[in-house]
Amino acid sequence: MAALPVVLASLLSYLAGAIPFGYLIARWRGVDILKQGSGNIGATNVGRVLGRPFGILVFLLDFAKGAVPALLAKGWAATHELDLPPDSLPVTAAVAAFLGHLYPIYLRFRGGKGVATATGAVSVLLPGPALAALLIWLAVVLASRYVSLASLAAAATLCFVRLAFTSKPWSADARILTLFCLIAAALIFVRHHANIGRLLHGNENRLKETPAMLHFSKILHVLALGLWFGTVIFFSFVVGLNLFETFERVAAAPPAEREVWFPMWNAYDGPSPDPTFPEPLRKEQGTRAAGVALGPLFHWYFGIQAVCGVLALATALAWLRIGAGRVHAYRVRILFAALVMVALGWLVMRYVENVRASRNKSFDAMVSHSPPHKEDVLHAMAVRRVFASWHLLSLGVNMVTVLLITIAMAQSAYLPAILPTKQGERGV
Repeated sequence: MAALPVVLASLLSYLAGAIPFGYLIARWRGVDILKQGSGNIGATNVGRVLGRPFGILVFLLDFAKGAVPALLAKGWAATHELDLPPDSLPVTAAVAAFLGHLYPIYLRFRGGKGVATATGAVSVLLPGPALAALLIWLAVVLASRYVSLASLAAAATLCFVRLAFTSKPWSADARILTLFCLIAAALIFVRHHANIGRLLHGNENRLKETPAMLHFSKILHVLALGLWFGTVIFFSFVVGLNLFETFERVAAAPPAEREVWFPMWNAYDGPSPDPTFPEPLRKEQGTRAAGVALGPLFHWYFGIQAVCGVLALATALAWLRIGAGRVHAYRVRILFAALVMVALGWLVMRYVENVRASRNKSFDAMVSHSPPHKEDVLHAMAVRRVFASWHLLSLGVNMVTVLLITIAMAQSAYLPAILPTKQGERGV
């Protein structure tokens, strides 16, 4: 009986996905969208022919065509016992809705490119990769003004994030969602074959450079830079310093004065065998506790920086492309360098975490004997020096990042105020 839900989900999802909202809305406005613009029924062509509000409406409806079937199938599968692999039913519904949009029976199988419908389905099935793909889509649109290029980049990003950040993407529990990402991306590339050709020949349609687009890019640029600057300043000089100072102060208190909620291993209350280690030795527990509390925040720290950096750089690249002035060339270089430093900082941070584990292990081995063995002390000292070197490098990279972002933030006082016209003149 497991086949019946799959068949019903496929049929109903296909029929829902095949509803040509772009065609119907254009007809309502007295336009045959199949004969206008690129002839596509998707949101981009509708927006180009009928105006941006109608394009947004079509995008939302096409998004719902992918999201609702996947969401309903996911909810139904969660409340019924099915003899099927995990995620089979919602993925089946999503694929059927996606194919319905690409090849709608109502229009003799002449459909759209599938980006909005795929986005809706992926948002339900894989919200994390979908968010990353959306970020790349927005960044590429801002930088190039090519919607087609942004859609292709988003599809590629979806697959990359799924494969790179899923521990076992081809395991039995994850295989179906991984295949869905790859198949959806492949179909999007196939449906964009004409756009790829135009991109290669340099005659693909771009979004128009308008005052509204300029204002939006400036607002987004300032918001991204502001969040980026605020994050690095608050995390580096407020959270980190205060967290370590507080935990170490509590840990340094004599055992009789210790907080009840912060018990201490008696071995930490011995004398420090070398100036390399903290004095009193029990401060190590405070350092260790602060590191445990701070560790999970690093992923948010670098994640927020990456998002803000990509958006800030994308908007700056757009201004550079339209020839808005030399200051924007310096802005792009500074933002690119800052993003490189963020990536470098993330890599160093991951190595520091590995070295920290070795440092903690060697320290515990040293204090587990009273008095500590000489070889344990020497080993702990050596590991501690390695950790200190990498930690210092991490702090140095972070400080360079802070400096670059501060410069970029100061440059936000010099944002473009004019746009070039088609004739090469400059206008508001």
